Amino acid sequence: MAGSQALVMAVLVMGIAFHSTLIDATIAKSMYFNWGAHHSSILGNGDDLRLVLDQTSGIQSKRAFLFGSIEMLIKLVPGNSAGTVTAYYLSSTGAKHDEIDFEFLGNSTGEPYTIHTNIYTQGQGNKEQQFKLWFDPTSGYHNYTIHWNPTQVVWYVDSVPIRVFRNYENEGIAYANQQGMRVYSSLWNADNWATRGGLVKIDWTSAPFVANYRRFRARACKWNGPVSISLCAIPTPGNWWMSPVYKQLSNGQQAQLKWVRDNYMIYNYCTDFKRFKGQIPPECSMPQF
Repeated sequence: MAGSQALVMAVLVMGIAFHSTLIDATIAKSMYFNWGAHHSSILGNGDDLRLVLDQTSGIQSKRAFLFGSIEMLIKLVPGNSAGTVTAYYLSSTGAKHDEIDFEFLGNSTGEPYTIHTNIYTQGQGNKEQQFKLWFDPTSGYHNYTIHWNPTQVVWYVDSVPIRVFRNYENEGIAYANQQGMRVYSSLWNADNWATRGGLVKIDWTSAPFVANYRRFRARACKWNGPVSISLCAIPTPGNWWMSPVYKQLSNGQQAQLKWVRDNYMIYNYCTDFKRFKGQIPPECSMPQF
């Protein structure tokens, strides 16, 4: 990036970063292995996680949530990670599940990672947006946060918003506000599609493939069944995500979002006219920011 552009971005990040007061809960207390525990591990003080590539390697939260902020520090698989996917997402269960995704598509050595984002509502997805990153996500830990409330879902990378999906239920568009979702993460073999549409396969001579996680935090409303649909949406001080400040990105955050989308967005389902045969999804014609 040009020097002046980098300076502007740095000022924006410092001045308008997404602030949060973290709950003192470790990965060990909040999550458990549901796949591949035999060669993945929780380390140190219980707040560091190591996932090793396996068809069944993953972890999930003990609780489900509805609205709030879910964040994790992740250091992605270094070197030649082509064909691998590190997934970090929220999901309910069932055929009509809701889901909010971060997926990190591996690369050939020297090529940038791709962030693949998607949202499912009532079992329907097909809302993908993809981005490259403005830093090396394998050289250190970076914060990936999903923030959502009854108004909008926002994906953040190091406090910088990269995507927004707003609630247009009044226009007949489904929104993720009726089901509690657990937090999941996994590292898996997706070389049939992940890197250049599946053209680049996993090089197993580069194994083991390892992703590292740190400091999982859920500042979110605990799901206690259907009663939570109303309780988690009451505008009380405890439900901080209902504050007016979280109903829409600030002007500064919108500037950050525009910077990312202008410089690092590589795919947007809203502009894929061929895929949808000219019938672009209705939310694409509505204000998103």
